[in-house]
Amino acid sequence: MTPPVVMVYPVYLIFSALDLVNTPLAIALAHCLFNVPISIWVLESFISAIPKELDETAFIDGYSFFRFFTRKLIPLMAPGIAVASFFCFMFSWVEVVFARILTVTAGKPITMAISALFTYITDIGLVMAMTVLSIVPGALMIYFVRNHMAKGFTINQVN
Repeated sequence: MTPPVVMVYPVYLIFSALDLVNTPLAIALAHCLFNVPISIWVLESFISAIPKELDETAFIDGYSFFRFFTRKLIPLMAPGIAVASFFCFMFSWVEVVFARILTVTAGKPITMAISALFTYITDIGLVMAMTVLSIVPGALMIYFVRNHMAKGFTINQVN
């Protein structure tokens, strides 16, 4: 739960030693560094809410592990996956600290590309078009997880 700005200097030193600065891989690894623990934390409560007897009875009924995983476990975890994907998307979408430090030209996220459009003479039409295009992935993500979001935010609540 450390804020990304606290970790910028150590991450920069490690990535520069590995020659990863100014690459898309550096941004992807930096985002994974913060999003994977949050995903594990969110999904742990959903996984622990699924009774152990469910997988035992599925294997007795002849389900293979892959079939149990895809037909039983994933649908039960769908609200948790929706909430975890929402948090990860939002944390990555608004994050500009690592993008400023770890990239100069290559691998810029859309937020950094839009901010680079502001110069002495700015084409406002281009900035607005890029801003509208940058909203599309977030709107699509919310559209696809909307049915699971409310259930995912309220699971395991104490009455």
